[in-house]
This record gives sequence, C-alpha cells and structure tokens, in this order.
Amino acid sequence: EAALVATGGYGRGELFPFSDVDLLVLLAHDPSPEDRARLERLVGLLWDIGLEAGHSVRTVEACLQAAHADVAVETALLEARRLAGSAALYRRLGAAMRRALDPIAFLKAKRLEQEQRHAKHQDTPYSLEPNLKEAPGGLRDLQAIRWIARASGIGHRWVNLERKGLIVHGEALQLAQHEATLQDLRIRLHYLAGRREDRIVFDYQNALAAQYGMRDGAVRRAGERLMQRYYRTAKAITQLNTILMQNFEALLAPRPDGSLRTLNERFRARGELLEATDETLFARDPRAILESFLLMQQHRELRGMTAATLRALWRSRRRIDARLRRDPVAQLLFLDILQQPRGVVHETRRMNQYDILGRYLPEFGRIVGQMQHDLFHVYTVDQHILMVLRNLRRFTMPELAHEFPLCSQLMSGLEREWLLYVAALYHDIAKGRGGDHSVLGMGDARRFCRRHGLSRDDEDLVAFLVDHHLMMSLTAQKQDVHDPAVVRSFAAKVGSERRLTALYLLTVADIRGTSPKVWNAWKAKLLEDLYRAARRVLAGEAPQPETAVAEHQAEAARLLRLYALSEHVQDRLWAQLDTTYFLRHDPQEIAWQTRTLHFRVDTAKPVVKARLAPIGEGLQVMIYTPDREALFARICGYFERAGFNIVEAKIHTTRHRYALDTFLVMGTGRGVHYRDLISLIEQELAAELESQAPLGTPRGGRISRRVRYYPISPAVDIRPDERGAYHVLSIVAADRPGLLYGMARLLAGYRINLHSARINTLGDRAEDVFLISGEALSDPKTVLKIEQELLGVLQV
Repeated sequence: EAALVATGGYGRGELFPFSDVDLLVLLAHDPSPEDRARLERLVGLLWDIGLEAGHSVRTVEACLQAAHADVAVETALLEARRLAGSAALYRRLGAAMRRALDPIAFLKAKRLEQEQRHAKHQDTPYSLEPNLKEAPGGLRDLQAIRWIARASGIGHRWVNLERKGLIVHGEALQLAQHEATLQDLRIRLHYLAGRREDRIVFDYQNALAAQYGMRDGAVRRAGERLMQRYYRTAKAITQLNTILMQNFEALLAPRPDGSLRTLNERFRARGELLEATDETLFARDPRAILESFLLMQQHRELRGMTAATLRALWRSRRRIDARLRRDPVAQLLFLDILQQPRGVVHETRRMNQYDILGRYLPEFGRIVGQMQHDLFHVYTVDQHILMVLRNLRRFTMPELAHEFPLCSQLMSGLEREWLLYVAALYHDIAKGRGGDHSVLGMGDARRFCRRHGLSRDDEDLVAFLVDHHLMMSLTAQKQDVHDPAVVRSFAAKVGSERRLTALYLLTVADIRGTSPKVWNAWKAKLLEDLYRAARRVLAGEAPQPETAVAEHQAEAARLLRLYALSEHVQDRLWAQLDTTYFLRHDPQEIAWQTRTLHFRVDTAKPVVKARLAPIGEGLQVMIYTPDREALFARICGYFERAGFNIVEAKIHTTRHRYALDTFLVMGTGRGVHYRDLISLIEQELAAELESQAPLGTPRGGRISRRVRYYPISPAVDIRPDERGAYHVLSIVAADRPGLLYGMARLLAGYRINLHSARINTLGDRAEDVFLISGEALSDPKTVLKIEQELLGVLQV
C-alpha cells in the first residue's frame, strides 16, 4: 500500500520553468529491500526524463515525526497533493497532520523563519540584485501568509482571508496583483537564465526590462525603471505582510484588553503597539497620521502599530495632500519628528515604508525605489538618503562617539543640528530628473524651509548644504588639501565656520551612506585635514607658506632627535628639497623619510622603505631613486602584479634629480604577516626599479558584472592648472585591474612627468586626478591625441 504525493510548490500546483519537483512516496509500512530497489528505479527514471526530483520516502508516522522536528517539512506536507496510489493512505496522512498541527506554534515558527530569512538579506528588499523569492517583499513572504492561513483552517486563497476579515477587498486585489507581478518576473528570469535563477542580477535586468517594453530614457536606463517597479512591489508586499502577521497573531493568540493604556484622546497603547482609538481617525483628521509617528518616538515602550491602525493609516495615506502640506499643525508635527531626541531614523523609515514620507514630501516620493547605477551607490536613492540621516544621528549618540570622535564632538556643539537632517533629506532628492541634482534639490529645499517657517539664516544654511554637498569631498579627493591656495579657495566658498562644520558632518555621513566599501581611513584623513585647515583660514589663523614650512621642519627635527640623531643630520637631504615638499608632507612623514635617507642622499641604488600607514589602514611605501623615464609606470606595474591598489601617490623630484615618491597602497596582503609583506615589497620593488627590461603589457583582469552590464562612459580632461605651471589630468572610468598601469604606460610613451596622483576609487568607479608636465602638453593637437588614446585605455 503506497501513494505518490506532490509536496511544496508542486503540491500547491505552482511550478516555475526550472523549479524542483518535490515528491513524497508515502508508505503504510517501512519499505522492504525489494521496495527500495523499485523506488530507486522510479527516481532514476524521473531523472532520465529530465525531472529534477527531490524525493523522500516515509510512512505516516515518519512524516509526523519529521514535521514535528522541522517546520519546513511541516509546511511542505501542509500543501501535499495526491498524484497516484492509495487515497485512503493519503487521507490518513491528512487527518494525522490536522490533529498534530498547532496553529499558534506554526505561526510563531513561520514568523521566526521569516525574520531569519530577512536577516540573510540585510532586512531590505532594496539590494542591487534582489532575490525575488527569498528577500523581504518576495514571493516567500506571500507564501508564508498562505501557509499560516491554511494551518489556521482559513484557507489558502486571498478571498478566504477577505471573508475572515483579515484583509479588505482592496488588499486582496493588491496581494493577487503583486503576486502575479513577481510570478511573471520569475518565469521570465528562469527562461532568460536557462536555469533556476531567483536573483534579478545585473546580467538580466536590461533584458527583462526590454521584455516589458521599457526603453532607456535620457536620464534613466530601462533596467533602472524595471528595478523601481520591483522595489515598489516588494515594498507593498512587506506592508501587507506586516499587517497580516499582526492580524494572525490577534486572531490566534489575542492579548487581553487589560494591556490597554490611554496616551491621549486619539491614541492608546495596546501592549507594545500603538492603536488609534477610532479607525476613522486618519480619514477624518490626516494630521493624526504624522502624530502617530511622533508618539512612536515619544514612548520608548512602543515597538510598532496594531494591524488595524496600520491598515487605517495605509488607507488614508492619500489624505496627505497639498492642503495638509500647507497646514501649520501638520508642519509643526513634521518638524517635531525631526527634532526628537530619539527615533528619528526609525520613524522616517517607517514613514517611508508606509508611503507617508513620499506623500508629505512629493519630491521624495518620486525617488522611492530609484536605483543609481553610477557604480558606487549600492542603495536606492530613498534608502541612501535615509542611510545618510542614520549616519548623522549616530554622531549625536554618546555611546557611539568612539566611531567618529571629531564628528561626535562637532555635532554636540552644533546649534539646531536637525537642520542637517533636512539637508540630508534633500541632498539627492532631485536625482533622475535631468540637470544638476544639487541645484534642483536646493530649490526644493528652499521651498520646504519657507513652507515650514524656518528663519532666513536656517534656510540659507540648508540650501548651501544641498547645493554644495559634493564640494568638500571633491576638493579633498581631487585637489591637494595641503596646498594653501586650495584651502583658501575652499574656505572662501564655504564662508563661515558654522557652514564648514555642517558641510563636514554631512560629507562624512554622505560618503559612508553610499556603500560600505567606499569609506576608508584615507578619505577620513583627507576630509579631516581639509576641515581643520579651512577652519584655521576662516578664523584668520592660517600660517603663511613660509611659516608652515618652518613649523614642519622644526617639528620633524624634534622627532629626529628622539632617535638620537645628531642636530644637523638632516641638512644634506633637506638642502635638496623645496617648499612644495615640506608643505605636502606632515612632520611625521618628513622625519620618517629623513631617518631613512640622510646617509643615502647620493646613493646610486634604489631605496624602498615600507611601513604600516599612519592612518591605520594600508601600507605607506617610500621610493628614493635617481629619476628615470617611465618610473611611475614601472612602479604602478609592480603594484598591479603584486595585487595592491594605489590610493594616493605623492611624486616629488629633488633638486639633484632624484625621485622621492610616497605611495599609499591597499590590498589583500597575500595572506602573510605584515612584517613579511613589508620586507617582500622592499626587496621586490627595489629589484624592479633596477631592471632595464621594457615595460610589460597591462595584464587586465576580470571586471565586475555591474560594470559589464551598467558601464559608464569614460571621460578624460587635460587642462592647465590655475598657475600655468602644470597640467591637470582628470579621468572618470569604470575601475578594473591594470587601469592605472595602462594609463601610466601611455603617458610614459609621451615623456609626460607625473607630480602627484589622487586615485579615488568609489566602488566600481574610478575618479582620478593627476598633476602632469611635459613638452608634449604644449601642443593642443598632441593633447587631443593623448586624450583620445587615454579614452581607449579606459574603455571597458
């Protein structure tokens, strides 16, 4: 006596092109050796005809034991469907499962399973390549609702939930629509991939968009439009899933009314949840929508809202209209939310989740779910903005002051720090409109400030921050922050210490909010150095270049004395160094290099010295050798082969034509101890510098899939600097192995000298700036030719 039973997706009659076929061979008794042999032949036959069958062989009792031990097995059996064999045995399994099933325990297990699954996907549907089955807001969230409904005896169709009063008719229609959207997307994804693929990876985003008739626009690509549609679908599913999970809990495990506590005449606390006293409250007075989020901030014990309140809030979201946005009470409530000592990030995220933030700020609503394929943002625009807000809030928390001590100190002394939160909300709000998003966003920010009655000074600060939110990072990463002229120019544009402090805080929060990989100790040091130097200029305390040189020399000399070196040991080396060197290197670097070189000033052999970088990340490598052609290219070639990325290069030529170059490099480290790694670099690079072999061809390497499917057009610009002494070479390109070496090799062919390099890698995007000189740059035709050849090197 046996039955062949379909389970899982096959059991519920839902198979996708490359889904597994899950089968249960249900037996009345444990199988005999002959039975096992026949079962093996059956499974082999299924595989022979091309079915990837997942199978199990169990008795009814074994099924019950497995279901009790594993909720995944229990769930699969919940959807069992007889295909062939004994109907009586199949009915016996169904009856036994119903008797053993505990709906409350099943609900708790599925909620825990969902929380753990969401955690694996960072609790967000907004990843660049989301899993439309497993990620928050995916198909699995819809299936979880059906499973709990079936286990509760309600039924597994959306109409069953509506009849039970768990959802209203409109929500049932939404669930069906969103489910159909994801199912259609998954089918197309399987066919495109030719296999089971549930991640909407870069490889297929544009192809999927084309199947839906989407085309690239002037500003946004078709793949970005597709992903915005997906993100909004996932967001809506997450909202409905939250409401239904709470409704299931209220139905299956209701809390006693004794846990009710009045907060005011409109709201009460039901246990740990906020509840409106009247479900028509939000429709009658939409200002109460904003008040609900304010109460969530003001009452620490609240961890969410009841399902009825969430549903009422969701249904009334369209009551947030132009009239409400002009309402003084609503405006005060919104500003109050931003000014609360706790919960600002949690509640703005909750407001975004339930489409309230985008209704109150329509300009914000336009960027919800909008992807940014600039090769360094890894969040949608709305999620990036809220991440920047989160980073700013962390600066206000004493328990987190160790993360960014200077930022925490500055934030504590800033008046009305909540103005920074307004600037954060608006700094990228105009992305995707075309035109300069900073200028367009500034206009939106000014209108917000005027509508909410902010003073002219506060409005000007917010507008300045939005308009110039990129200025500090561009200055720090593309110009020499130790050049007094650069610092004076930057300080003049900022204008005041209050603006400078606010801009510094916003810049740190913004860079850290783009991607976990973009921020590093080097960027932190550059920004801090620029902030401190500009603050001295604004305070009228900036020293003249001659004074700064003297101060650096005096401090370096003091440090040298700590190593028991004689008083004038530095004289021979320093006589070969000019003012630029002493301005661009701090006293610690000067002392380190002098200790190494004071007895090797005229050495014929290359000197390579490496150490752990003082910034706490990467290695600092000093090179001292008689100058020669293509030296920079040769050094770049070595670091490329050794697996290191160059972050910064300070190129200096002494008066007696020696190269004194300092590189900051980061890399994998080859899995060896840093002392061995330093020794290896010193030996290998010195040998490379003595080599007379011609420069090798760039090896290249694998580029990321994101670069392959969302490439950016490279840009090259060569123009004289403001003083006319050098030329500035700026490039923007998709980053890849060998990029810098390929450029350096090309420039060496034109006998172009490099004086400094700022290697700014933002995720998969390279934005590098070089200070160069050479006779070839005096001819405009040659400059144009160099630019064209560099574009060829940069092209993916």
